[in-house]
Amino acid sequence: VQLQASGGGLVQAGGSLRLSCAASGSIFSDNIMGWYRQAPGKQREWVASITRGHLTYYEDSVKGRFSISRDNAKNTVSLQMSSLKPEDTAVYYCFARRPLRTTPDYWGQGTLVTVSS
Repeated sequence: VQLQASGGGLVQAGGSLRLSCAASGSIFSDNIMGWYRQAPGKQREWVASITRGHLTYYEDSVKGRFSISRDNAKNTVSLQMSSLKPEDTAVYYCFARRPLRTTPDYWGQGTLVTVSS
């Protein structure tokens, strides 16, 4: 299984970006997909998750600003980011995991999001 993330870039504070991640290969029939991020000098942190049934979960600092979605037929997950802040600057990693696991089974390669003030 490979996860290919795309959509990062440079944006001004208050702007928007959309990240996408496509899974190829034989992924679990039931899975949770989502995103982590890692800011410079910080640990990787969870951002958002979505189940196959489209239940969504967000880290508190992104609630109301980020929206996660998925297309089960295409095995893709997207993260729409709005009202971006400089503290959102990070490398964003998509992931996929089985529902009963607490850590990802698969990681994407990461895509850099830079928010300028």
